Amino acid sequence: MAEFLPGLAGVPAARSKVSYLDGTKGLLEYRGIHIETLAEKSCFIETAYLLLFGKLPTASQLEKFDQDLRFHRRIKYRITDLIKCLPESGHPMDALQAAVAALGMFYPDKDVQDEETRYISSVRLLAKLPTIVAAYARLRRGDDNVQPRDDLSHTENFLYMLTEKVPDKVMAEIFDTCLILHAEHTMNASTFSGLVTASTLSNPYAVVSSAVGTLMGPLHGGANEKVLRMLEEIGTVDKVRPHIEAKVAANERIMGLGHRVYKVKDPRAIILQRLAKRLFAHLGTSPLYEVAVEVERVGEEFLAKKKVYANVDFYSGILYQKMGIETDFFTPIFAMSRVSGWLAHWIEQVKDNHIFRPTAIYEGDHGVGYLPIEDRKA
Repeated sequence: MAEFLPGLAGVPAARSKVSYLDGTKGLLEYRGIHIETLAEKSCFIETAYLLLFGKLPTASQLEKFDQDLRFHRRIKYRITDLIKCLPESGHPMDALQAAVAALGMFYPDKDVQDEETRYISSVRLLAKLPTIVAAYARLRRGDDNVQPRDDLSHTENFLYMLTEKVPDKVMAEIFDTCLILHAEHTMNASTFSGLVTASTLSNPYAVVSSAVGTLMGPLHGGANEKVLRMLEEIGTVDKVRPHIEAKVAANERIMGLGHRVYKVKDPRAIILQRLAKRLFAHLGTSPLYEVAVEVERVGEEFLAKKKVYANVDFYSGILYQKMGIETDFFTPIFAMSRVSGWLAHWIEQVKDNHIFRPTAIYEGDHGVGYLPIEDRKA
């Protein structure tokens, strides 16, 4: 009998050249380039191009890609009408999934093995997801959505659509680096669900919608919201140790600490902590940052022997909160960035496609007879 591995843990499901990580060394690379290098020297649009097409763009290629993205930022008025009809109490990830799925009806890109189709679909999704997220953020409060501006960069435009104010340079740069850090992370749950959908040669909007649906789960993309709520619940530095001790005694998870792959501090968490310090120096500190630092310090006292350290979700929520972004929009922002990674894997999948058809180990009965309903007892 075949060995059963719950959750397919450690089972290779694809061959890929998109990204690589070494959890023991704390190494993450996009197309062979260290994440630290991209965070320092690149921008999100260039990084997205790298992920999608396998190499850094030339100046002319990046200019064309950027111009194409700016041209496709707007969404159909019926997509806006759809968003207006959604309940304002709903989670933004549900709204994003619905809107992305609806995009497929307006852009029926059926021949996914055509190179030009893949390019324009990738551009549309990268360009329109920020518009959808910003529109729902405003419409659910009863405000009009803000139309995109072609004269602003990808990052500046999103923050402008969210607040109707052009962000200052420091905030835009920090937010852009955050998008780079969330853009890709090898074979994770949302990437895998997207690949399963892609393997049927479904359209890319269905692929991304499937991935969004997976990302919204609290065990995947929703963790950064839970980290912020935990820090708010603790409140002050002096309450950190009792909180951690109680969690450890009860063998309960401490949100933002630990990762399925990393056995050292997540390299993205290291960069995000540095970004947080830069943002607080620019806008003023957050009391939750001091709480977070203490949670990480005390958490390591108890959990370092288990190789449990801060992950990417630990500091991202504090950053976004300081930028004035509502807590339940942290994961949609994650999706706005991760769509570049999902699409990169989608392109790989359809170029050499094999439909996913795993098997299951049957543990039920055999040869059971049919019992007439009048003879069945409650």
